[in-house]
Formats: sequence, C-alpha cells, structure tokens
Amino acid sequence: MYSCQQVLASQNNDLINILIFLCEESHKLTNMGIYLARQLYFKAKKIIGKYDLEKEYKTNNHYKVLHSQAAQQTLHTVAESFNSYKKLIKAYEQGEITDRPKVPNYRKKGGLATLSYPKQALKLKDNQVKVPLGRTFKRWFGLDSFFIAMPSNLNFDSLKELRILPRNNCFYFEFVYEKEIEKPQLNQDNCLLIDPGLNNWLTCVTNVGTSFIVDGKHIKSMNRWYNKQVSVLKENKPQGFWSNRLAAITEKRNRQMRDGINKAARIVINYCLRKNIGTIVFGWNKRNKDSINIGKKITQNLCRFLLLG
Repeated sequence: MYSCQQVLASQNNDLINILIFLCEESHKLTNMGIYLARQLYFKAKKIIGKYDLEKEYKTNNHYKVLHSQAAQQTLHTVAESFNSYKKLIKAYEQGEITDRPKVPNYRKKGGLATLSYPKQALKLKDNQVKVPLGRTFKRWFGLDSFFIAMPSNLNFDSLKELRILPRNNCFYFEFVYEKEIEKPQLNQDNCLLIDPGLNNWLTCVTNVGTSFIVDGKHIKSMNRWYNKQVSVLKENKPQGFWSNRLAAITEKRNRQMRDGINKAARIVINYCLRKNIGTIVFGWNKRNKDSINIGKKITQNLCRFLLLG
C-alpha cells in the first residue's frame, strides 16, 4: 500500500526561489504537452502517448532545465490525463456517467505546477534528501541539486516518490512511500451508517445497538470566520481579486479543515475497530438539494464544506 506524508517547505529564501522556478518550468512544460495532445486529438482523434511527448520536447529548454526524470514525470501526467479522458468518454457513451467529460484544458498562465521525482533520482546524504537539477539549470545558475530534510519517521528505502506541491504561496514536500498494512478481520454483517450534516457533522448509527455524533460546530465556526475575512478583503474589489493575504488565510483554513476531516475519520475508524464493525455506509444523495431554498447562509456553509471534501 502506498501512503503520503507532507512537510511544509522552510522559509529559506534561496530554496523558495528554486522551487518557484522549477514549478514555473513544470507549469510551462505541462501546457506544452497539453497543446500537442489537444492538437493530435482534435485533428486525428488519437490519444497521445507519453513517449511521444518526451520525443517531441526532450530538446526544449523547459524540459532540459528540469532533471530528466522529473521532466518525464510531468509529461507522463499529461498523457495520463488524456488516457483518463478517453476512458471517461467511453463510460459516458455506455451510460455509466451522466455528465459528458471535457478534453483536458490548459493551465492558467503564470501558474505553478506540481513536480515529481521518482526514488531513482534521489539520494540520501547526512539525513538529507538530495534532489537533482537539470544540466541546463547547472549551466545557467551553477547549481546541480538542493537538499531537504528527510522526515524522521520515514525510512528512505521505502520511499517511492517525492512530489513538490505549490499551494497558496506555500510549497509542500510530499513523500510517497510503501507501507505494509495489516487488514483487520472484522464482522462484515456489523454496519455503521453515517448521515453527514453541518452542526451534527456525522450522525452515526450502527446495527449493534450503539450510536454517536461527531460535532461539526467548531469546524463550521472556523469556516464562517474564514468567509467573513474573505468578504472584508474582497469588499469593493474587482471580480477575481486575489492577494497574498487571501492566499495565506485560505491555506490556513484548508489546513484546519483537512486536519478536522482526518481527525473525524480517525474517530469513526477507531470506533469500528473497537466494535468489530466491518461495513460503513455513507449517505451521499447526489443533487437532492439542488432546487430547495435553504437560505443564503446555510447554502454558503454547505457549499464551502462540500468543496473542501
């Protein structure tokens, strides 16, 4: 089984500048790959292969400035997105999904894209992960690698991939590693049914005579405070206004929400393990509230809450 662990990048300005440059180049290379893939699809109705993208762009500076394996991963991601589109179209034509999928589109100009390094490209030195850079990067800037701290709770030998994730003016190092999980032997006839809401975030009832509720008021309160801050910052500003302050509070809010969801999930899983419950049924009534009038405030809370998930 593969798992992930994220570590927030430090405030080292030199490292931040390197990460910005690398993710900008990954962004540009991604759009180049999307352009070629879209042209091939529109003109010949063919889905591009990952090796076709490598062959086309391996002499391009946006490719060469990245480490070769990282650049390959970027282009492989583009090819995979078009392969996924092909499968979704087939599922749509067979009536398995209701909404017609759209051809993968370009990323917004001036953005940052994720950069991935497979384990083969990485080395461990003095408990630091050495992340290589491309030869063109070395020629331009005189630097061939940078170092990040290896998490103390991970074994380098189990590492499969390192991802650099840009998000709201922050950078995260995501370590993908292999972990053996012992599957518990639970009674599949014992069920836990979950009804999601707002104040009563998760109302949980079992068929073994027990029940509990995960309170959602604290999460809801943090989300309302975030909405209030956004409203103040965007007052009298043009459509689409964004700022460093908005990015900072958005990232903080997302981390708070993610932490809350993880803790709620852990409460549910631990409960099932204690009560020998092997089946979880989660209520998900798609579009059942599309046309009802539940008020502006409740709609705002509900929509932001569901978007988080």
